[in-house]
Amino acid sequence: MAHKYEEFKTYLKKIGSGEFTGKSLTREETKSALELMLKERASPAQIGGFMIAHRIRRPIPEELAGMIDAYLELGPKIRSPINQRQPIFFGMPFDGRKKTAPIYPLTILLLLTQKQPVMLHGGCPMPVKYGVTHNELFKALGLNLTNLSITQLQNFFNHNDLALIHQPDHFPLAEKLIPYRDQIGKRPPLASMELIWTCHQGKHLHISGYVHSPTEERHWKTLELMGEENIITVKGLEGGVDLSISRSTTIGLYRNQVGIRKVFHPKDYECSGKDLKWSNIQDWQRFAKQALNGEGPLIKALEWNAGIYFYFSGLSTDIEHGIKKVKKIIHSRLALKQLEKLINWREKKSY
Repeated sequence: MAHKYEEFKTYLKKIGSGEFTGKSLTREETKSALELMLKERASPAQIGGFMIAHRIRRPIPEELAGMIDAYLELGPKIRSPINQRQPIFFGMPFDGRKKTAPIYPLTILLLLTQKQPVMLHGGCPMPVKYGVTHNELFKALGLNLTNLSITQLQNFFNHNDLALIHQPDHFPLAEKLIPYRDQIGKRPPLASMELIWTCHQGKHLHISGYVHSPTEERHWKTLELMGEENIITVKGLEGGVDLSISRSTTIGLYRNQVGIRKVFHPKDYECSGKDLKWSNIQDWQRFAKQALNGEGPLIKALEWNAGIYFYFSGLSTDIEHGIKKVKKIIHSRLALKQLEKLINWREKKSY
């Protein structure tokens, strides 16, 4: 049994040797280490020790790229069908939201009305935050995006332009690492990698959130190593991609190895207001449906966020045009019709 864990021990020794003697892993070593963890060829003590040591050292871009390599090797894969518009990938924390009411499920519905495909990854409530998750929010709207095989999900994506990679359904190897995250009580570097890993095969607009400014720079460099060409980073609410309406938001644009940052003010577009606090799923369900009908406390946030993403995805010529377009779509009830279409397809389709 001891021999089984010897390979992983070399990686743990390298990063866990202390402040002055510890070293970062190479991209290839990090890929190998994570693969051993996912395949349970590292002991529980080794996995916990590795997560803490790696958190203290902070992963460098080459290590984050190695972690993504492992997920790409062992995880699920989704491809765009021929003639489908280039999708948006939204990268958000897997452990969800607890402070502010999410807007992105409603933003996604508006994007789908324009045949703009969207992909996102997530799972069930998980440590350390145990916040509300993608699948819980969509279920509150009546749309169940879970309990699909990867083949069924690909079929759903082909016909409806929406894909949720749900970790319990599509990546059980990664799901096995969740108990360690609970036991160590801190987010491991895996949480940072999850923000930017995408299983989409092909070109896409890569949009991810972050909290701390150094994270953005690491993500830019990591995604460059991964060959990503169209990158947007958002200092969004709770590390996600939702923009606040009570303050400005910094958005980074990274293309051709050059990154620029721009600050966007909702008051410049008559979208300022108060960010709605999260209370419970029942309240959110009510407010979300109100927003899709053009009213309620989430409507300004929806107009602002959807207007921004209409612009960045090329659905509008500028932000002002995007917001006007969004208002028209909401007024025409197209987003509600889109939701109804997704629900009906999911319920009636025989896989």
